[in-house]
Amino acid sequence: MATYVLRVGRDYGAQELLKNSYKYMSYALVIATCIHMALIGIYWGSLYLSEEEAPVRTVRILKYSELGPPPSITGLSEAVAPSVSVANPASRPQIGIPVPVPDAEVSPEQTFLTQQELSKITESAAPGIGIGDAGIRIEEDVDVKVENIEEEAPPADYVPMEKAPVPVKQVKPEYPDIARKAGMEGKVWVKIWVTKEGKIKQVVIIKSDSEIFNQAAINAAKQFVFTPALSAAGPVAVWVTFPFIFSLR
Repeated sequence: MATYVLRVGRDYGAQELLKNSYKYMSYALVIATCIHMALIGIYWGSLYLSEEEAPVRTVRILKYSELGPPPSITGLSEAVAPSVSVANPASRPQIGIPVPVPDAEVSPEQTFLTQQELSKITESAAPGIGIGDAGIRIEEDVDVKVENIEEEAPPADYVPMEKAPVPVKQVKPEYPDIARKAGMEGKVWVKIWVTKEGKIKQVVIIKSDSEIFNQAAINAAKQFVFTPALSAAGPVAVWVTFPFIFSLR
């Protein structure tokens, strides 16, 4: 009868179980960490995807010429105006009724001149001579002198001067309400015509970030007061460039 002998190593038993426990505990820790990271990623990903974007407000500025015609009122036939009750009937206005008159009773007097009569009077009219029964007299007035009044021409873009005009009164432009509500900012460059007396004659827009600020800049520039520009011959009219900055800060 054969006999079998089982040989057991020294590491079998408590030592081997201890090693296996460390190994499987490390595996469990790694797996648990991966599961927790996956759950956290799923949570934050769901929050990111479910978050709604803030609505973007778009402001469009139109001119009056770009606006279309108003809607037709034919489609509003269903809307009936409310009836208004009147206590007493309104009295009819007292208007005279025209009565036909025979031609024999019409006055033969002529009130207006015909075209032929007017042309004859114009041809025969002369200074200092009476015209018919109308009593119209055209006379020459020798005391009246007619002078040719020429409008002041704008100055050249460059005028030689020894002293430039200095603003003594500046007015801050009013911020347009529509630009303030829309959060718009901009800058407007204007060219101001300063007369010999230091007053403002004309304002011209040179450059503008938006047309909505142009009128406010012009209104403010017209209220400026400058010291006159001086040259060797005396005060001169010049152009002055000035910027207007529209900022909400």
